[in-house]
Amino acid sequence: YLKDVLTRLPTQPASRIGELLPHGWGAPTKG
Repeated sequence: YLKDVLTRLPTQPASRIGELLPHGWGAPTKG
């Protein structure tokens, strides 16, 4: 989980940062 978050963080919009939190995180989805 943590590795995935760290790789996605640089491109994650601030408005969607909550998606990276454990309770909101899921497998990477396109769209």
